[in-house]
Amino acid sequence: MPASPITFTHDVTERFLRYVVIDTQSDPASPTCPSTAKQKNLGRLLASELLAMGLKDAHLDEHGYVYATIPANTDKKVPVICFCSHMDTSPDCSGANVKPQIVKNYQGGDIVLPADPTQVIRSADHPALADQIGHDIITTDGTTLLGADNKAGLAEIMDAVRFLIQNPQIKHGTIKILFTPDEEIGRGVDKVDLKKLGADFAYTMDGETAGNIEDETFSADGATITIEGVSTHPGFAKGKMEHAMKIAAAIIDRLPRDTCSPETTEGKEGFLHPVGISGALEKATIGFIVRDFTDEGLQQKEALLEGIVKEVMKDYPHSTYRMDVKAQYRNMKQVIDHHPETVDYAIEAIKRAGLTPVRSSIRGGTDGSRLSFMGVPCPNIFAGEHAFHSRLEWVSRQDMEKAAETIVHLAMIWEERA
Repeated sequence: MPASPITFTHDVTERFLRYVVIDTQSDPASPTCPSTAKQKNLGRLLASELLAMGLKDAHLDEHGYVYATIPANTDKKVPVICFCSHMDTSPDCSGANVKPQIVKNYQGGDIVLPADPTQVIRSADHPALADQIGHDIITTDGTTLLGADNKAGLAEIMDAVRFLIQNPQIKHGTIKILFTPDEEIGRGVDKVDLKKLGADFAYTMDGETAGNIEDETFSADGATITIEGVSTHPGFAKGKMEHAMKIAAAIIDRLPRDTCSPETTEGKEGFLHPVGISGALEKATIGFIVRDFTDEGLQQKEALLEGIVKEVMKDYPHSTYRMDVKAQYRNMKQVIDHHPETVDYAIEAIKRAGLTPVRSSIRGGTDGSRLSFMGVPCPNIFAGEHAFHSRLEWVSRQDMEKAAETIVHLAMIWEERA
């Protein structure tokens, strides 16, 4: 433990409120990087704030990534660690004209959002609110998402950077800062320059409940079924036409109803999930995402899907199908288990911040999933965000402050253990 306690100061809430009003919604249909130019508006602000704090190399690159370095202030040889968050918000819900409100000294019960009273953060549906008594809860007005996913992470990292720079007596190694675009559409590290980053290990600040440290994600594949039907004039089609769209519909209809779907699974259970269907009489395609915590689980679900397709195709003897599977990301645990100190140090940092660490898994992926397999092991630390991708999204000031403190303690621990 440190020789003496640290007296923290924070400006994380002010930063957060400044960042969330900048629309940074990403667009999966766009081929550019970043997928939306407006993400660079926030990137420019972050880079300028880092420069103003004295990080001389802070900059926004042409792809929408923000890089910066806090130089080491110790003589020890310390591994270079990076703190990473993403700037974009989800395409699932509007991020334009965000109007945050603060419910100060929350005392329990439901929170009705003022601009749309039908939007209610109900305590019964959000059990995490029970741990927020006395906290200041930040929400939207009910017309947009909040953007705590992941502007809470941005604000926490920026707050920690400021604190470390203002307190040079806190010893640490070289610390890299990375803010990414397009994480919400699965492209968050597509254009990251790992040589420029120069990090040995990293942490994404993108988790939910205060105290959580996540070292495991889904493994993910995308699967596309392409069906070639038999086209003929509908007036003379009896016994001849085999409608590709109807074949596609039959495949969807035969998917498991009580298991293996997002709406029927939890914990370590994976799923098959159709995300798009398109086409016409002659040709149709179905897009799926496949998720599991093990590669074997992915393979089983893909075999299940192909088995369903083959069974359906028996009723359409003149039609054909093709199934293409593309790897998307893999469970970070496969990498992180070889570097247990990354998680051990984070657990210690969370304890020093006065919280109870909870080690958990993510039913999803983060930039850290892919960074881990690119050679930078990268667990995920809580940012405090809740009900993300929705108009009911919320975060507490106190949880963001604890996340910033966790970052500072983590920087210290890497230096202490070097």
